Amino acid sequence: MPGADVQAGRPPDPNSLPQGERGRGGACSLTRRARVVKYVTGLSPETAPRAVAVETPIEIAYGGQPFAVMMGTPADLEDFAVGFSLTEGIVERYADIRAVEASADDDAARVNVALTGERLHAHLARRRAIAGRTGCGICGIEDLDHLPKARLRGGARAPDPAAVGRAVEALEGLQPLNALTRAVHAAAWVGAKGDIRLVREDVGRHNALDKCVGALLRADVSPDGGFFLVTSRCSYEMVTKAAAFGATALVSVSAPTSLALRAAEAAGVYLLAVARRDGALHFEGP
Repeated sequence: MPGADVQAGRPPDPNSLPQGERGRGGACSLTRRARVVKYVTGLSPETAPRAVAVETPIEIAYGGQPFAVMMGTPADLEDFAVGFSLTEGIVERYADIRAVEASADDDAARVNVALTGERLHAHLARRRAIAGRTGCGICGIEDLDHLPKARLRGGARAPDPAAVGRAVEALEGLQPLNALTRAVHAAAWVGAKGDIRLVREDVGRHNALDKCVGALLRADVSPDGGFFLVTSRCSYEMVTKAAAFGATALVSVSAPTSLALRAAEAAGVYLLAVARRDGALHFEGP
C-alpha cells in the first residue's frame, strides 16, 4: 500500500490506489481474504471473511548484487530501499543514490539500487548479508562488532507535549491498511505543532520507519523541528534509524528497551514512550 502523504483529510483506501504510486513497483495485493471463525463463550461459532496483511520477501540489491532479503509489505518499495540504504549505513546521503528500480508480484518484491561509483566501491568493500524476519534489524551480522551504532547528529530536543498528543490522536485515522487488518505498524513524521506530514505502514516496524525515512529523503525534507512517531515498541534499532535521518526526538506508543535508552543518549535523541493522547513518559538511563 502506498503510504499517506498527509496534506488534509483522510488517506485513500489501500486497495483502491493506482499501481505505481510511491514505489508500488508492480501489481500485487496488499491484503488477502481469510476465513475467520469467531468463538464467543455461550454462543455458536460464527464464520466470516476477514482481510489479512500480505507479508512477502523483499530483496534489496546494489548494483544488481543481492544484499538483503527482508520480510515486509510490498508497497512504497523505493522509499524502503532509500531509507534502508541510509539507516544501514550503505549511503551517507540521498545524493549517493543514482536510481532505484522496483518490481513486485504475488510471491516476492525486488528493489535494485544504483549507487554512485564511490559509494558502490565502499559498499562492496564491506558487504554483508542479511536474512531478515519481518524487518529484523540485525539478522545476519557475523559478530558483535557489526552491531549498528547510533550516530550523534545533534542535541536532543523535547517536542511540545501538546503536539505529541495531537499527533497520537490523529495517527489512528491515517493507517488504512492497519484499519483493515490490525496487523501492521506505522511510522509518521510530525511537524513541531503536531501536524502529521507523512505516514508509512508495514508489517515490520523497522520497515515502516525505513519507508518513512526514505520518503523524507526523496522529498528533501529537513529533520529540523520535527519528530518521528511510531506505533511499535521502541527498540534500539528504531533509535539508530531515527538518528541516521537526523531526528532529535522519537515518540513511541510502547515502552523502550534498555539498549534503546543507551542509544538515544549516545545519539542525542529525546525519547518519549508510552505516548497517549493525554501524555507520555520521558525515559532516561539506565
